[in-house]
Amino acid sequence: MYNIGICDDEQAFARELEEMIGQYARETGTELRTTLFQNGRELTDSDQIQLDLIFLDIQMDVMNGLEAAKRIRARDGKVSIIFLTSLTRYALAGYEVQAVNYIIKPITYARLKRELDRWLESYRREDKKYILVVNEDGRHRVDLDSLHYLETYKRNVKLHTDEGEIISYKKMKELEEELEGAHFIRCHSGYLVNPFFVRRAGKLEITLTDGEVIPISQPKRKAVMEKLADYWGDRL
Repeated sequence: MYNIGICDDEQAFARELEEMIGQYARETGTELRTTLFQNGRELTDSDQIQLDLIFLDIQMDVMNGLEAAKRIRARDGKVSIIFLTSLTRYALAGYEVQAVNYIIKPITYARLKRELDRWLESYRREDKKYILVVNEDGRHRVDLDSLHYLETYKRNVKLHTDEGEIISYKKMKELEEELEGAHFIRCHSGYLVNPFFVRRAGKLEITLTDGEVIPISQPKRKAVMEKLADYWGDRL
């Protein structure tokens, strides 16, 4: 699942772009989720949404795209930005904030498809190294190399890391989707484990390298063993 933001105060254009992204998703079988923002301020205030790509209009009355991009870059150096503009003279300014590219309005589906093809190819080449967690304590960058396992905790999810425990307000399923491709294994309805920290797997439990034990549910046991065997086999 890839999260794409569309920030443009021309709502008719934003909805048209959203429809074209939906068409691309259907044609390619790629899971894409879009979120619309009406201006730069609304985008920069959206701490609860982790975006992979932003289509960002440069000319907006409430915080223009360049200012919004600078604020985003100050806290997130990874999210991709593609600027939208009707005036070519604004396009070069995007390089100051490491924009992927810029698109001159109006946009055609063929042009959008080329941009998404190129972005996805580049994005997939880079292994996901971290996730962002936002809670009442602030924003946390959680490196996957330090994330031992995730545990359902009350109505939230507790992340167990080298540095301690971090609470995420997202559902386990949402976090599992974010971690897709990063080898994490769903060993139980309430647990998602990083196989890097698994020392051994018993009949219905996993022992981690620090000695902690987490459960394996009976229905998931076969799949867990197969995934662990694949993971360990790739590293032998």
